[in-house]
Amino acid sequence: EYPFHSRVSGFTSSLRTSSAETFIPTSVDLANGLHRPHQKPAILRKISAAQQLSASEVVTHLGQTVVLASDTLSVLLHCEAVGNPKPTISWAKNGEEVKYNDRLLLQADDSLQILAPVESDVGFYACNASNALGSDSVSIAVTLAGKPLIKVSRATMINTESPAVTVDIGSMLKTIQKANVSINCQVAGVPEAKVTWFKNKVKLSSTHHLRDGLLLIANVSLSDQGLYSCKAANLHGEVTESSQLLVLEPPRPLPYLEDLTEVLNSAGPSIHSGLTSPSGTKLTVNPGSSALIGCAVDGHPTPNITWLYSGEPLSSQHQLLAAGRILQILNVSDFTDGEFSCLAQNEAGSLTQVMSLAIQEYQWSVDKLTACSASCGHRGLQLPKLRCLLDGAEVNASYCGETPKPSLQPIACNRRDCPSRWMITSWSPCTRSCGGGLQTRRVNCQRLTAEGSSVPMPNEACAQASKRPVDTQNCNRQPCVEWAASSWGQCNGPCTGPRLAVQHRQIFCQTKDGTSVSSDQCSSLPRPLSTQNCRTDVCGVHWRVSLWTVCTATCGNYGFQSRRVDCVHIRTNKPVMEHHCSWRPRPANWQRCNIPPCENGTLLRGGEAEWCRARKEERVISETKHWALQ
Repeated sequence: EYPFHSRVSGFTSSLRTSSAETFIPTSVDLANGLHRPHQKPAILRKISAAQQLSASEVVTHLGQTVVLASDTLSVLLHCEAVGNPKPTISWAKNGEEVKYNDRLLLQADDSLQILAPVESDVGFYACNASNALGSDSVSIAVTLAGKPLIKVSRATMINTESPAVTVDIGSMLKTIQKANVSINCQVAGVPEAKVTWFKNKVKLSSTHHLRDGLLLIANVSLSDQGLYSCKAANLHGEVTESSQLLVLEPPRPLPYLEDLTEVLNSAGPSIHSGLTSPSGTKLTVNPGSSALIGCAVDGHPTPNITWLYSGEPLSSQHQLLAAGRILQILNVSDFTDGEFSCLAQNEAGSLTQVMSLAIQEYQWSVDKLTACSASCGHRGLQLPKLRCLLDGAEVNASYCGETPKPSLQPIACNRRDCPSRWMITSWSPCTRSCGGGLQTRRVNCQRLTAEGSSVPMPNEACAQASKRPVDTQNCNRQPCVEWAASSWGQCNGPCTGPRLAVQHRQIFCQTKDGTSVSSDQCSSLPRPLSTQNCRTDVCGVHWRVSLWTVCTATCGNYGFQSRRVDCVHIRTNKPVMEHHCSWRPRPANWQRCNIPPCENGTLLRGGEAEWCRARKEERVISETKHWALQ
C-alpha cells in the first residue's frame, strides 16, 4: 500500500480505505525499485467496488465515486502515473480541458483540488498521462447527493473503415454497414445505479448484448439507425443521455434511373439519353442534337453529385435536372473530345462513373432514281434520288444542309407517243345563281406524241379506252330565297333618354314565290334588323327658360338674377310635369351677377331680401321635383 496522508492547502486530508483496497501499477513493479527502460505511461488504478467517500475534506485516487455533501469543503483528486520518460499530467472534465482558477487548483504533484465544490463541479474528471511513447487516461466521478452521473461525450465520429468502433454515450456516430458498434454508458452513483437502454424511446429487450453499461450492436444495417438512450437510476434520482447512430452506405451504381425516364417522357422520344457507369459507356448522338446523361447512384446519406468534363468541373451554364442526377447537354457538337463523368460523394466514400459521346456525321447518298415524271410524251425525266444518311439510315434532308450536294444529271424516260385520251377544259360559270342553271365545257379526243405535239383524233379512238366525259351539267339547283319582314310594331318604352323607346317586327326567310323556308337557307344573305329605336309623343318635351331678371345689386357679392324654367311639350308648348324632362339636364334658374366689390362697401337692402326669396323658391321647386319623381 502507498501512503496518501499529506498536507494540502494548510489542512489535513483524509481518505476512507479498507484493507482490501490496494494500488497496483499496470506496467511497473514498484516493489523492487528497478530502473526500467523507456516505456509509455501507466496510471495507478484503484481496485475496489465503487463507494461513497464523504467528508468535509476528501482525498481520493482514481476509480472511486465522490459524493459531495453539504459540508464538503475540499476534494483532492490524486493522479499518480509512471513511465519513462516521465509522463505529463493533464486534467479534463466531461471531455473538455479543465480551466484552472481560484477554486480549481493544480497541485505540485499534479493532483486536482476542488475548493468549496458546488453543483456545477459535478462530472467525470479524467486524468491524462502522456509521453513520447503513448498515453493513458483514467476518470473519476464527482456527483451530488448520490444522484447517478453518466460520462458523456459530445464528439462526432465517422467510421468508414474499421470493422469495430466504440463511443461514449452522447456522441454522434456515423459508421459503415456490417461494423460492430459499442456504445459505452459509464455510470457513477451511490448506491449503484441501474442502467436501462432504449432505442427511439422504446426499451430494448434482453436479447440485445448489454453488459456493464455497454451496448453492442453487431453487424449494423440501415434498420439499426436511430437514437439510443442510456438511463441510469437509483434511489436519489435518474438521468438519461442519448447517442445518434447513422449508418453510412458508400455510393454504388444502379442499373436504372427513374427520374431519367420521367424527363424523357416529357421531353419526347427524339432526345438522346444514357447512363454513366463505373467502366464507362458510349452514347451515339447526332450532330447538333441535345442529350440527357444520367448518374444512377445510391447511397446513405444521399450522395452529392459533381459533373466533370475531361476531368474538369462543368461550368454553371449547363442545366442540371433531378437534384443534379441528370445533365442536360443542349448541343453535343460543343463537346467533340473528352468524356463526361459524375462524381458521387458522401461521408462513406465516393464513386466515379463515366460516359463518352460518339457524334455521327451526315452524308449525301445518290443510290436510287426517282420515278419517271411522265408515262409517255416528251417530258419524262428521272432524277438520281438524293438522300441524307446518318449511320446508314435515311434522315431528314435538312440535317445535310451544311454538306455540299453532289451534281445531279436528269435522265430522259418514257419518251413515246401517248395513247389517245379525252382532253377536257374547266367548267364554265353557272348560268344562274339559284333556281337551277347550266355549266358547259369542251371535250376533245387528242394524242400527245413523243415530240411533244398534240394531234386531234376521232372520238372513236378515245371511246375504246374510256367513256366520253359529259360536256354539260346542272348547277345551283337550290331555290332562290330572300329575307322578308313584317310591318313595324307599336313604339313602346318609357322616355328615360333620347331614342330609347323601341319597336319590333318579324323577320323570316322565303322563296321568290312567298313560300316560307328555314332561316338557314338565307344565312348567306344579310339579315334585316328586327328591332329599332323609336320616338313616342311622351318624349317630345324640353326645358323652356325665360329671360334673366335684372340683377338685384350693382356691385358686391350678393347680387343675383333669376329666370323661370319649365318642362313643356314641343308640339303643344304646354307645361308638363318636370319628371318628363328629367332625362335632359335642367338649366339653372338663378345665378350671381355684378360680383365686383362696391366702392362704398354698402349693399342694397332690397336686393338682399329679393335674393333670400329666390333661394326659398328654389328649395320649394327642388322638393316638388323630388316628390314627383318618387
